[in-house]
Amino acid sequence: MRMRPRSIRARDTVVAAVIAALVWGVSAVGVDLAIRTIVRDDLLQRTQVDARRVSGGVRDGTLRGPIPDSSDGRVLVQVVAPGGRVREATPAAAGRPPVSRLWPSPGLRVRDFTECHGSWPHRRCLVAEAIRATTAPDSVVVYAAEPMPSYLVNGLLEGLLAAGVAVLAGIAAWVTWRVVGRTLGPVEAIRAQLAEISATDLSRRVPEPPGEDEIAQLARTANATLDRLEAAVGRQRQFASDASHELRTPIAGLRANLEDASMHPEDNDLPAVVEQALHDTDRLESIVTDLLLLARIGTGGTVAQEPIDLSALAGAEIGRRTFQVKIENELAHGVTVRGVRMQLVRLLGNLLDNAERYADEVIAVEAMRDGGHALLTVTDDGVGIAAADRERVFERFTRLDTARSRGAGGTGLGLAIAREIAEAHGGTLRVEEDPRGARFALRLPLAPAGE
Repeated sequence: MRMRPRSIRARDTVVAAVIAALVWGVSAVGVDLAIRTIVRDDLLQRTQVDARRVSGGVRDGTLRGPIPDSSDGRVLVQVVAPGGRVREATPAAAGRPPVSRLWPSPGLRVRDFTECHGSWPHRRCLVAEAIRATTAPDSVVVYAAEPMPSYLVNGLLEGLLAAGVAVLAGIAAWVTWRVVGRTLGPVEAIRAQLAEISATDLSRRVPEPPGEDEIAQLARTANATLDRLEAAVGRQRQFASDASHELRTPIAGLRANLEDASMHPEDNDLPAVVEQALHDTDRLESIVTDLLLLARIGTGGTVAQEPIDLSALAGAEIGRRTFQVKIENELAHGVTVRGVRMQLVRLLGNLLDNAERYADEVIAVEAMRDGGHALLTVTDDGVGIAAADRERVFERFTRLDTARSRGAGGTGLGLAIAREIAEAHGGTLRVEEDPRGARFALRLPLAPAGE
């Protein structure tokens, strides 16, 4: 059987109520004891005054009956002889039996005590002092007593205190219920929104409450996670779409050539068919490799980054390649960024491949500092890219005009991969205006000083 409340709100309310009941309960016990002590001490003080005044009169023989009463009947004073006979008393105590049967001994002549008679709700208690007048065996005893207030006898004080504890614990529970409910309201909104988000619609986001508390941070973290999830699912869908779209045609062509060679071997040049099949296979492999690379870049996996001198990287890449056109480079020293070396090599290689494909005579490569960024540009002297197409060239498998089409070679994914790598490194890759032709500008954050 489950006894623990399911909701945090209910659990916090129960805990707050229990703690409040314990705290106020202890306080109530302390108040009860304090009230009883104060009232009893006050009553005892008055009885002591009257008892000692009368016992002094008994000893010096000046006491005359009836005993004067200065308390308007609140304090009962009696002088009781051995055997229990009341010899003298105040008017309020006259005609009554002895206040108490307690008889002080000669060795302990003064006794303070509380004595109760009857049962609830008619219980009656007295705060009394008994004084043995002398040590003689036949000495009288002076009793002075005052009734305790009824609220200390019949449990009224404890009942009021218990009711107060219950009310205060209830108030604490109500306040906790309201405060926790208001605090957890955004959490419920986040939960409800998350419950409605499905794989078919990852564009929705949870509400973000203002402030910097834990719930606001939870909402922002949830939305950041949804951003990454949406991006990952988008990449997966893009990969599936690109693969199904771009691989269908070359696979169909490859299959057609092989089927034709298989059905009519005498009418085909088998070495040429095999060579064409290998060429188509290489192209398919290149497309699949690029698609997989695009699917991996920026997915949030842990990739070791290191300080990289962008000028040295560009110089090394230019030095290891053989170009059909002239290469001009201006590479400043100390242009250091943080990144994944193999990805930046791939980015620069794609830019150089693109430039070489469309350059007429010259490719210019520059690396320099530009404020807080490293700037690397690759410029070809070809026909350039129209302003309307400067973003389209970064789309996957984009076809522009005849002069800058995929017909010149490649998979159509090189610039898309280059931009993805730049953005994964916190940078940008854009086509900028240049009178010579097409100018691709890569900007990456500079590495912190000392790296």
